[in-house]
Parts: sequence; C-alpha cells; structure tokens
Amino acid sequence: MEKPVIGITTGDINGIGPEVIIKTLSDNRILDICTPIVFSSNKVINYYRRITTDHQLVFHSTKEIDKLNPKQVNVFNCWEEEVAIQPGVLTEAGGKYAVRSLEVATQCLKDGQLDALVTGPIHKNNAQSANFPYSGHTPFLKAKFEAKDVLMLLYHRDLRVAVATEHIPIEKVAAAITTELLQSKLTLLRESLVKDFGIDKPRIAVLGLNPHAGDEGSIGNQEQNIIKPLVEQWHKNGHLVYGPYSADAFFAKGNYKNFDAILAMYHDQGLIPFKTLANGEGVNFTAGLPVVRTSPDHGTAFDIAGKNLAEHSSFMEALFQAIDLVRQRDSYAGYTANPLRRRKMEKERD
Repeated sequence: MEKPVIGITTGDINGIGPEVIIKTLSDNRILDICTPIVFSSNKVINYYRRITTDHQLVFHSTKEIDKLNPKQVNVFNCWEEEVAIQPGVLTEAGGKYAVRSLEVATQCLKDGQLDALVTGPIHKNNAQSANFPYSGHTPFLKAKFEAKDVLMLLYHRDLRVAVATEHIPIEKVAAAITTELLQSKLTLLRESLVKDFGIDKPRIAVLGLNPHAGDEGSIGNQEQNIIKPLVEQWHKNGHLVYGPYSADAFFAKGNYKNFDAILAMYHDQGLIPFKTLANGEGVNFTAGLPVVRTSPDHGTAFDIAGKNLAEHSSFMEALFQAIDLVRQRDSYAGYTANPLRRRKMEKERD
C-alpha cells in the first residue's frame, strides 16, 4: 500500500508531548514508511526545537490538509493566536490547545484525510470543560465515532493488557463490573486480536477483581457471581477464555506469557504490571473504533517538561504500531472480503 498519512496531536503544550514528537520525527527514515502531520503550531514546534538541540527536525508548515509534503514532516497550524508556553506548568491554555489539536485531527481522521492517529498526552485537569466533558482520549473518540463501546488495550510485543474499566475512582469499580460490561469488553478484545493482530484463535486470560480472585467468595463475590460464569460460557462457545486469575500471582509467576491477551478489571490492576514489563516501550491502542488510534503509555510528565530529558521510545513505538495496524487492517479486509482471494492467499502461504 502507499505510505499512510499519520496524524499526530501535540498533547498539552506544556508537557513532554511536543518534545517526544520532535525527537521521534527527527529520524528521517520515518518518512520512508509514512507521511506524518503534526496538529499544532509553528511556534510550539520551534520553541521545543530550541530545547531539543541534539535532534534536528526539519518540517513543512501548512494550513491546508490537502497540501502535504510527503518528503517532510508536516505541521498543520491549528491556531494562529499567540500562546504562552510554560513547560512544566498546568495552565488553562495548555488544556485548551491540546483539545484544539485533538479535535481538528480527529475531524480530519473522520473525514478520511488521515489513515491513523497518534495522540500526545493530555492532562485531564485542564482539558476537561463544558465543551470537552471527557475523562480522556478514549471516551472522546468513542463519542466522536459513535462507537457502541471501545476498549483500552495496551501492548508491547506479545504482551497485551486490556482494562474493563478505565479512568474511574476505585470506589466505583466494583459496581461497574457487570456481566454486560465484561461481555462487551471480551467481544472487543477477541475481535481486535483477530482483526488487528492476526491471531485467529486467541487465548485470553481474565483477572479477578478481588485479592486472590475472591478466595471462593470469602473476599468478595464478583468472581463467583459474574466473572467465572461468563468465562465458562465463553469457553463452552468454543473460545479460549480462562479465569478468573488472582492478579498478583498471575504476573509474578509469569503466567501472562501463556496468553495472547489479558483482561484486567481496573486501570491500575492492568497498567502497573504492564508498564513494569514494557519498560517504557508500551503502546496504548483504542480497540473498537472504525479507525486506528494509538498513543504512548505515559502522561504529560510535567516534572521533566522543557528539560530535554523525555525518553521518546514509547511515542516512536506508538507511531510504528499505528502504521502496522493500518496495514494489518487493510490485509484483514482484503483477506475476508473476497473468498477467491482468500483461497489464493492460503495457497501462497502453504
């Protein structure tokens, strides 16, 4: 296929988003595999270029999405007004322009002008407003594309961890764990493993909610009443779904290596072991959307913003994976759309 056009949102302009974007796109070899377009402003990019002196970024500035330079990094100017840039400081402007970048890029993605989207980190405290009532990128994209449901899926190589609940308080997690919720998340996870990762018969592990997976009901009953019956039903239907597993022993004993993906019940249950094992190279993928969206597995990191200390390996991996996912989906669509083509591909593979 032709080089995909990958949209990149700047994230909070006072966080490490612009820095890791510049460091990633300074490698000119990226232009051989995609046409990147950063939704930001010349001023923001130039400000952080002066800080990241060890990375030389050359870019093409444009105000028209149909006038991209496929041989350069493109910066699409989402705003013209002067904006105060204060690295490491949580400001109203930081949230406002992070949202502006996201909204413009998402509309271009929806209009078919982009093949995929890689999002820079935002801070929920200054991004949320009456006009942006979302707890993060995932619920915003769900609403924008009118998806019935979406799934937060983080992965690094063969390690894939999805979460049943996302950015909600711990005190609300237990009430949120229902048969309907887990049924939806498992369906999205299995479909994504098949369509996006090319795994025909995925093995999925489901973690318990309570310590020791409830210890047969002595430490909570969600495992016995909700999780276990659903897992058994999936198994009866011919799917390789197992659990519920005690989260601590599951990761400590390396059992995660035996599965293609893991469904955790809440954010930290899944992300703490994932980030530990991924060692800064993890990618966040939103499954369930009709489009491809990835992001690095880190936040705004205000404590190191503007100091040229940010490591960009996770962002670079998010960009590479966006490209791979676009190609995988294209291959899957071709493989499943035409039975004659499918038989031909199977013969060639044999």
